[in-house]
Amino acid sequence: MPTKQRKQRVKDVLSHRQPDLRVVLEDVTNTHNASAVVRTCDAAGVLYVDIIYSSPEPFPVNASISTKAEKWIRFRHHSSTKDCFEAIKNQGLKIASTHLGPESTSYTSIDYTQPIAIVFGNESEGVSEDALNSSDYLIQIPMFGMVQSLNLSVSAGIILYEAIRQRVQSGLYKQSRLSDDIFKKITHQWLGFNKKKRQE
Repeated sequence: MPTKQRKQRVKDVLSHRQPDLRVVLEDVTNTHNASAVVRTCDAAGVLYVDIIYSSPEPFPVNASISTKAEKWIRFRHHSSTKDCFEAIKNQGLKIASTHLGPESTSYTSIDYTQPIAIVFGNESEGVSEDALNSSDYLIQIPMFGMVQSLNLSVSAGIILYEAIRQRVQSGLYKQSRLSDDIFKKITHQWLGFNKKKRQE
């Protein structure tokens, strides 16, 4: 049976979850990167992570790297970028894909207080052409060295914490942004009262 302190901790953390700040991982295959991104998502208050993963192998999360943060994230799996983006847009979210190219703007130039999903692509190829063509924004982190890009998990941390900065200033972390039904359902799952798999 969870202690009173544990129950309060779960409610406090869940009250800061941002259901309209989503992260999308498109064909990410490196276990270390995937696990580190999931850990950062939990720290940033992200509730939903969309996985575009065509491989028959399980999505590569290593609990020793993620520190089991995947327990507190709700994953949605998609077999194609098209299906994922359609689902996200049908929920009223804009899509910002990370991309190194002249058409991309700085990651600080867009409004993260709006409902938005941030897309991170494969470690070697970046986001797909389908993602580029269907995104509302293309963003990048300015680089001033000889290397062209940062590690995936580092990039995710930088961009998500810009989103946090904007959302904190706008007061979006001050009170729960989940419906009462969703809040109660996830609280029960996190406290172990409902052992169903944490997916939708």
